[in-house]
Amino acid sequence: MMVKAARAAAAWRTYREVTKPGSPGVMTRVRAIPRMIGAVMRGQYAGMGKSRLALMAMGVVYILSPIDVLPEFLMVIGVADDFGVFLWLLASMLGESGRYVEHERRVIQGRLAEQEG
Repeated sequence: MMVKAARAAAAWRTYREVTKPGSPGVMTRVRAIPRMIGAVMRGQYAGMGKSRLALMAMGVVYILSPIDVLPEFLMVIGVADDFGVFLWLLASMLGESGRYVEHERRVIQGRLAEQEG
């Protein structure tokens, strides 16, 4: 029960962040993910470390992997752990990509200000 409440709270926080006025929308965030990954890998975005990116990649591998820490034959628990990782990954990616979009906006505004000056 406690785990479900924590997951619901995390989902709610993500929803509130994504729908906050002035905040990048869901599709803007999703489209920014490949750019963000590239910028992190090239060392051009210090807002997220390679270790966090690696942790997210491991989450994707875990979800897609046929091998589970808690096997699916333990139906409720086996599916619940995948769903928990999925929710964490979704919230992390949407949150990080939103911060990355804000970073891109600041960089563009800085370049425009330099050109005007």
